[in-house]
Amino acid sequence: MSTPRPFGRALCAMVTPFTAAGELDLAGARELAGHLVAEGCDGLVLNGTTGESPTTTDAEKTALVRAVCEEVGDRAQVVAGVGSADTRHTVALARAAEQAGAHGLLVVAPYYSRPPQEAVEAHFLRVADATGLPLMLYDIPGRTGTRIEPATMLRLAGHPRIVAVKDCAYDLLGSSTVIARTSLAYYSGCEELNLPLYAVGGAGFVSTVANAAPRRLRAVLDAYDAGACAESVRLNQLTLPLATSMMASGLPGTVTAKALLGALGLPAGPVREPLLPAGRETADGLLRTYGELAAA
Repeated sequence: MSTPRPFGRALCAMVTPFTAAGELDLAGARELAGHLVAEGCDGLVLNGTTGESPTTTDAEKTALVRAVCEEVGDRAQVVAGVGSADTRHTVALARAAEQAGAHGLLVVAPYYSRPPQEAVEAHFLRVADATGLPLMLYDIPGRTGTRIEPATMLRLAGHPRIVAVKDCAYDLLGSSTVIARTSLAYYSGCEELNLPLYAVGGAGFVSTVANAAPRRLRAVLDAYDAGACAESVRLNQLTLPLATSMMASGLPGTVTAKALLGALGLPAGPVREPLLPAGRETADGLLRTYGELAAA
């Protein structure tokens, strides 16, 4: 059975560029989006955690989606993050994203309130019924405090517009079970699981590291698809130092991604509080690790 890939294989969880004064930088967002697509991204996920969604306004979220959709046209899928802890707010964000031109929606499990599975399921169904766009569910219990249990996934897969999952649950058995029993497209949201999840039937990745190295990450999947499994493993191993520096350094991926993009001369700008920018030593280390990958 072929793996469904409703949004392509290589998706970038794009940062939201800001000006030096901390305002939304739409020109920078257009430039960065165009660059990422040219570098091999099939899709861009906007207004996720990497995009600093907790500190952007609803109006900024909508403006970002509209600008990026205008920039990339039909060259890439634009998936808009619309998740919140409030179902009514999530529905409103979903409708605004649809009107702004988004091709799909990323909807995280309701966070902090820790609703039971029945309520989690009802939340997703309400959002799925609110627009005509396909949904990617975001399962990241380490941040939300609530898992989307495999049994819940199996039920939600029956909705025609629930088509994908961004998987940060660290449960390959559970994910493999749902992949085997549904047509849901599973995208790795954890850099270290990009290749393992792909090997058991995953659709690809939604990556923060792809802000800096999209071609390198995509090459891992290309090699696997070509049947060159050993080469896929080798290429994956080459990306691990950068993934470690960006995602396991003790700093949020948004902070390290913006530091590295800035060092590379690409639009990023500052982070918004409560996040703080990476220090010079961290930025220099990221650039050094990136350079080693580029030269490998």
